Amino acid sequence: MVQRVREVLIFLFLALFAKANGSEKPNHWGRSESVRLPPPPPPLTQEENASYCLSWRLAVEANNVRAWRTVPVQCLRYVETYMIGGQYEKDVALIVDQILSYAGGIVVSGDGLDAWVFDVDDTCISNVFYYKGKRYGCDPYDPSGFRAWAIRGGCPAVPGMLDLFNKLVDMGFKIFLVTGRDEENLGQPTIDNLHNQGFQTYERLILRTAAYKGQSAVTYKSDIRNQLVKQGYRIWGNVGDQWSDLQGECLGNRTFKLPNPMYFVP
Repeated sequence: MVQRVREVLIFLFLALFAKANGSEKPNHWGRSESVRLPPPPPPLTQEENASYCLSWRLAVEANNVRAWRTVPVQCLRYVETYMIGGQYEKDVALIVDQILSYAGGIVVSGDGLDAWVFDVDDTCISNVFYYKGKRYGCDPYDPSGFRAWAIRGGCPAVPGMLDLFNKLVDMGFKIFLVTGRDEENLGQPTIDNLHNQGFQTYERLILRTAAYKGQSAVTYKSDIRNQLVKQGYRIWGNVGDQWSDLQGECLGNRTFKLPNPMYFVP
């Protein structure tokens, strides 16, 4: 009898110990058995972080990652290094070469209706210094903060884009700048900023008016391009840093996307 009580106590002790140190799941006999949970994985090394962030940026540029709100925190240094360490400029330079190669094969008609469409923010002029203060996109978007920045008119030209702009003008193309900046608050500061950076010989700067308030970038820019086509313009190329610049209707003969891992515009 004593031996039997001892066996029961030992069994209960082991059962309680197993429950406290693991979780139960049915085994292949239909009984419950104790399973020890695996320990959490160790944090990523610096090299593993860089590898992940490279994959993340590639997915962003390929539009496989969509509607993202902020840059992953572990990618802050990666995005910073990409934007100001030289690779961004090299990537833009390669795209500019592709644009000029394509444009050089177009026979401009001379009737003044051969057109190119350019976005403004981070296509013509750069907000990299603003986003430096936002941890290169790791912090949430702040509309009032960005408006205050844009009013200052301190955006430098995106490397290589002014040269591209001037060469297309010299080839005989009419350049239309289409931006989501609102006309009422940012119209004159945007004009001043573009002019002080050398973007002066464009055909027209088109800003978002009250009629387009609340509309997505795709809807708004599609309508603007549709108006240009109805006016007789032939859109040979369309350049932007967001996929929403390059989606929708009347896109033009070819689109070219500049890299931008700092923010996403739907």
